[in-house]
Amino acid sequence: MQSPDGQEAVPTSSESGAAAERLSSAAWNEDTGSWLSVAWRSTAWSDAPPASFYEGDRAVYDRGETVCVIGAGASGLVAIKNLREQGFKVDCYERETNVGGAWNWRHSRSPIYASAHLISSKPNTAFPDFPMPDDWPDYPSHTQVNDYLGSYAEHFGLREHIWFGTEVSAVAAVGEDRWDVTTRPTGGGVERVSRYAAVIIANGHNWSPKLPAYPGMDDFKGELIHASSYKESSTLRGRKVLVVGAGNTGCDIAVEAAINAKQCWHSSRRGYWYAPKFIFGRPADQVNDGIAGRLPLRLRQWIFARTLKLTVGDLTRYGLPKPDHRVYETHPIVNSQLPYYIGHGGITPIGDIAKFDRDGVELASGERIEPDVVVFATGYLPRFEFLGANALDADADGRPKLYLHTFARKHPTLAIAGLVQPDSGVFPIAHWQTVAIARWLRLREADPSRAAAFWRGVSSSEDRRYTNARVKDSTRHWFEISHTVYLRALQRVLGELESVR
Repeated sequence: MQSPDGQEAVPTSSESGAAAERLSSAAWNEDTGSWLSVAWRSTAWSDAPPASFYEGDRAVYDRGETVCVIGAGASGLVAIKNLREQGFKVDCYERETNVGGAWNWRHSRSPIYASAHLISSKPNTAFPDFPMPDDWPDYPSHTQVNDYLGSYAEHFGLREHIWFGTEVSAVAAVGEDRWDVTTRPTGGGVERVSRYAAVIIANGHNWSPKLPAYPGMDDFKGELIHASSYKESSTLRGRKVLVVGAGNTGCDIAVEAAINAKQCWHSSRRGYWYAPKFIFGRPADQVNDGIAGRLPLRLRQWIFARTLKLTVGDLTRYGLPKPDHRVYETHPIVNSQLPYYIGHGGITPIGDIAKFDRDGVELASGERIEPDVVVFATGYLPRFEFLGANALDADADGRPKLYLHTFARKHPTLAIAGLVQPDSGVFPIAHWQTVAIARWLRLREADPSRAAAFWRGVSSSEDRRYTNARVKDSTRHWFEISHTVYLRALQRVLGELESVR
């Protein structure tokens, strides 16, 4: 690499590639007229250290045909593994110090709380080629899931491709199909720009809180928190708690408040279908798939509604509002304990909030309550702050328009893994998504004419929901899919993308 004045920029090293613990390099600082020392783990390079060059006064490290993966959670890990199986070199950047993403619950962006468990059962959650242990429960805890992801990374040798403690600050298109990725140490330090043949985004979509804005919130003297900040039930102990939001997280926190708090109100804007975790002694998702998985939607809706009536009953008698939609038209709420604690008086269902004041909350019904703490379990919004909105063809609300919720139509070498909200576990879907991405990238190289034909179809395709149900139009349901409908569509694409070997 040459500096602006033609001097050599990178000191040579007697060690290179995976054998070297660290490789010292330097970057030219135009302001000070000196080299800034940079140190990085060469163990993340399975090949030799990258060639580098200058564009203006910026050093760029050329990674050739290497693919960049952003995030080492479940979707990022499976992306590394499937890309490696297709023969690609991979650099994965993870801002935390270990794998796991959201399931690595102690890091600042994790939405997981101490009591969290899966809401999809073990066989419907595990990766297709890496089952969860037989002696684990039907619904593993978050710590077990995080351990599972760690075991997955070890089994497939993925850690050597991951740069831990490194965050991505910018991703910019270069020409038609290459990308400059700017990274920096999470704790602060010198930025580095590396050029890649493709980028797969796997940074998750449950870390940027979506907060409501009610009148008077700024005047409220109690505590306001988003569920993303909730970690332990001790937060609620002995307090009067209002939980806002009737998704799975909101229901879980309301149950914890019923056990630990002095009083608990649970606010929801509409009625929902609350499914138990077990039906007829089996995990509910397995019963649903086994009995009604291939039946027409209306018949499935009728069967599931009748099953809920028999197993859960009519929850309007507890004060919950009647659902204003059919089953499968909102994200499934899986919670066996919420009706129990409502029935025992531990949770008081209430409607929507009208406004806050200094001492309490006025409801839309005119009723007034005075909580000490309000927990907003109001969901999250997808964020790709390192990437321009145009790259994903995002609409005015920030919703990206993607083929199969995966492929960016404007850029054939840009894709997202795991950006779905299925009625089942997301891990198997992320697996097959990344198989499709890896096959697509390989097909571009192996058979350009077939690749061009496939991409013409992608570019001209229209957005679709990948569910036969009339899903509610809200940010919570932007990426709502039926796993059976989606996987059938993905299976057809996988057939088209079968690699030439």
